[in-house]
Amino acid sequence: MTKAVFCIAQSMEQAEIIVNHLKMADFSNNDISVLFPDKSTTQDFAHEKHTKSPEGAAIGGAVGLGAGAIFGWLAGIGSLAIPGVGPFIAAGPIMGALSGAAVGAATGGLTGALIGMGIPEYEAKRYEGKIKGGNALISVRATTSEERDVAKKIFERAHAEDISITAEASISA
Repeated sequence: MTKAVFCIAQSMEQAEIIVNHLKMADFSNNDISVLFPDKSTTQDFAHEKHTKSPEGAAIGGAVGLGAGAIFGWLAGIGSLAIPGVGPFIAAGPIMGALSGAAVGAATGGLTGALIGMGIPEYEAKRYEGKIKGGNALISVRATTSEERDVAKKIFERAHAEDISITAEASISA
């Protein structure tokens, strides 16, 4: 049975290390997801008060998507906005799940989308708060108990927080 192993990385550097270790452990780029707030565009909009604001917005978007070379290896990286929650950068299967959910997410926000992915409600609420606070959510699909153990050990060695394993809802890449 396919399950997903989730964790929270406290920084982009930590998230990159985790994704790199998952890659070295032979997890597919189609099985690894990362979700984090796109803070760069907000900061650039807030600080850019001159006539070059379109240039500042373009730079902010480039910085957001250039959040690390390792994330470029993941499938389907891009930014999305969840109504009432804000802009995010997502990669992997979570991108497809959230893109579809974002249309109707105004009622459930990020928590609703995470619950729809199979995450229990209490964990989804905790994850939403941490993601909004600047942390990154990382998940990896694991079809065997050995893969789940490997992913969990990678998360633990990197000192990730809120590690959990849940049955995966239908998330498609």
